[in-house]
Amino acid sequence: MNTATRTKSAAWAGGVCYLLMVGLLIGGAPRASGTVHGVGGLLAVSLLVGVVRRTPLSALAIALTGSTVVIAGVPSPAHAAVEASYQGQFVSYLAVDLVLGVIVATRARRPAIVAVAVTSAVQLLVIGLFAHGDGLTVNAVIALLALAASCLGGLLSRERREHVVALRAQEVAEAVTAERLRIARELHDIVAHSIGVIAIQAGVGSRIIETRPAQAREALRAIETTSRQTLTGLRRTLVSLRRADREDRAGTADRADRDDRVARTSTAPEEPPSTPAPGLADVEQLAATTAGAGVHVDLRRSGRQRALPAEIELSAYRIVQEALTNVVRHADTGRCGVAIDYGDEELTVEIVDEGRGRTGGGSGHGFGLVGMRERVGLLHGRLTAGPRPEGGYRVAARLPLPAPASLAAEAR
Repeated sequence: MNTATRTKSAAWAGGVCYLLMVGLLIGGAPRASGTVHGVGGLLAVSLLVGVVRRTPLSALAIALTGSTVVIAGVPSPAHAAVEASYQGQFVSYLAVDLVLGVIVATRARRPAIVAVAVTSAVQLLVIGLFAHGDGLTVNAVIALLALAASCLGGLLSRERREHVVALRAQEVAEAVTAERLRIARELHDIVAHSIGVIAIQAGVGSRIIETRPAQAREALRAIETTSRQTLTGLRRTLVSLRRADREDRAGTADRADRDDRVARTSTAPEEPPSTPAPGLADVEQLAATTAGAGVHVDLRRSGRQRALPAEIELSAYRIVQEALTNVVRHADTGRCGVAIDYGDEELTVEIVDEGRGRTGGGSGHGFGLVGMRERVGLLHGRLTAGPRPEGGYRVAARLPLPAPASLAAEAR
């Protein structure tokens, strides 16, 4: 017998025991007061916990039947003076109200409405038959209040659960959107610069291939080098995405599935190791590639150069890369300047050219500038980009740096 079958059997055994306890309560103490019978019926409902968890509607039917038997089994008092002590048997209906609250909280609207209607009708009918005198009105009002309280509690529990589910769905959607934006920024920054350089080199090579074949060969070599670098960057991005997907699936799978997956893939060829993400140390190579595209880069560093967090290094590199791409494609100039300042509290990256700047429909309003603003915003920095009064274009990013103590902790 498996675990599910044992659990189901135990739940229904509890339901049978509840009915037996109700029978013993009535048959074993027929002369006891109604309050004793009512409290006994209320406590006996704890045996229905298993049934409530599996089939709340069945649990409601059993509890309603048992509570009604308790009320009907109490004999009428011989003297009116002790009649009040026999009206307490209606306490057993509180157990029915608890089960009803679970149904309202966990079941669909239509079954819940039917359950509320049936329960209220049965309770009011039984109270009308077995309550006497002033107790009729009092017990009816108490029963209605208890029903309302149980339904209200169930509705609040349902709303809270639905709110939690909605929040989780929103968090998942926001995480997916953020990841898509990150991938879009990374792919744009990887491809846009390289394609711009390749396009310029291809144009130069096609014009001089017959008159200056040596320079044409240099342009082809630059195209080959840039293409390989682009492929490396794309491979690094894809490998990181596959690794993240594999880790996510491994976190949701059970241990047996993970062991089986490891056994199946133990002889498979390993993926090539991913190259580290670019950083400020790679700006020189970026400047050399840009020079090969016809734009000389004057690179200047200032401040105390030191290792920075990977996300700051990558964002700064991508900002320089995108700005140089725009210079190559739109500035129509042969020179530009890149200044990197390692401050105590922030890293400043500035790219300045003396070209013609951007037009209203140019790249300054495209995805490149949007990506730069998103990168800087994620790091709580500031970005300024626009034409200079003296001519040309300027892009400046200020990225706040963590305290030295936190950097030392990361280094350890």
